[in-house]
Amino acid sequence: MKHSSSTRSESVQSSLARRAFTGLAARAAFVLLAASSGLVACKKSDPASAAGGGSTAGSAAPEPSKGPVTLLNVSYDPTRELYQELNGVFAKYWKDKTGQDVKVNQSHGGGGKQARAVLDGLEADVVTLALGYDVNILAEKGHLIPDNWQSRLPSNSAPYTSTIVFVVRKGNPKHIKDWSDLVRDGVQVISPSPKTSGGARWNYLAAWGYALKQPGGDDAKAREFVTKLYKNVPVLDSGARGATTTFVERKIGDVLITWENEAILSVHEFAKDELELVVPSISVLTEPPVTVVDKNVDKHGTRAVAEEYLKFLYTAEGQEVCAKNYYRPRDATVLARHKDIFPDIKLFTVDELFGGWSKAQPTHFNDGGVFDQIYQPKK
Repeated sequence: MKHSSSTRSESVQSSLARRAFTGLAARAAFVLLAASSGLVACKKSDPASAAGGGSTAGSAAPEPSKGPVTLLNVSYDPTRELYQELNGVFAKYWKDKTGQDVKVNQSHGGGGKQARAVLDGLEADVVTLALGYDVNILAEKGHLIPDNWQSRLPSNSAPYTSTIVFVVRKGNPKHIKDWSDLVRDGVQVISPSPKTSGGARWNYLAAWGYALKQPGGDDAKAREFVTKLYKNVPVLDSGARGATTTFVERKIGDVLITWENEAILSVHEFAKDELELVVPSISVLTEPPVTVVDKNVDKHGTRAVAEEYLKFLYTAEGQEVCAKNYYRPRDATVLARHKDIFPDIKLFTVDELFGGWSKAQPTHFNDGGVFDQIYQPKK
């Protein structure tokens, strides 16, 4: 279905309006609270309606426990709203199934920074991070999960997908339509740091991939293009939500490069009537993965509920929650119900253009990599 490059359809706006926040002040307070504590307790809520109803996350119910159980979900920056809603829906599901109360605490920040926190001892029961490389280090460096972690759940343990798009000021005063507009003189671009943010690494590779896909494109021309882009970046926040705050609340920059879900949330909820969504001609398919942290769940005695929590993401009910929070669900039926939310966009994969994250990370983002070579901080 065709979509305008700068705005959404009337019907989509009305369907999103029911979730609008009361204002930027409430959002700012929430973000500051989450940032200061690192942990956000889930709120209890009624389950979201889902077509088909009665879906179950696993075939066999574990033995009910008399006491309540608490999980810690360590996630990347912009997933707060998704997991707040999912936690309430899952808590009711688990209570109905086992008789046990479950509370899921949340920790959010730049995906790379969050992965390092788990390596350094943050005892996550589950991680729901921005990209596979950040989860892999929990196996390779921390021996917290098995090497085959990605094969334990469907779709390489990525229950939803997203992509990278732009947010601009109302009326699009700088006439930004595609990646090429981001390297023009006089355009300020807001994007977080690839050294700490998983989303920022997706942003960077999306821009690099665009340059590769142009006629005559090669790595030399892509490097030149991305170098010009980062010369237009005045500040690097540590995570995607921080970059959103810089753009939306501090009103710095002409264009924000961000996750599709964060862009839709910004346009329709964070700063309604002040921003517009711009969809570039091509972008990257993002696949944020999830896993239980085996060493921690076995220590905490929470394996059964933690595994069920992640499986629940794949149920029709869980997929509905993903779609309502602007993540592209894997379930084709659920995706079809929400097709008007998600714009058509040509996508490439990291495997296709970069040989996977095992090559992209050391080449571009490790210390001394391409990003360190091309980025010059503003003085």
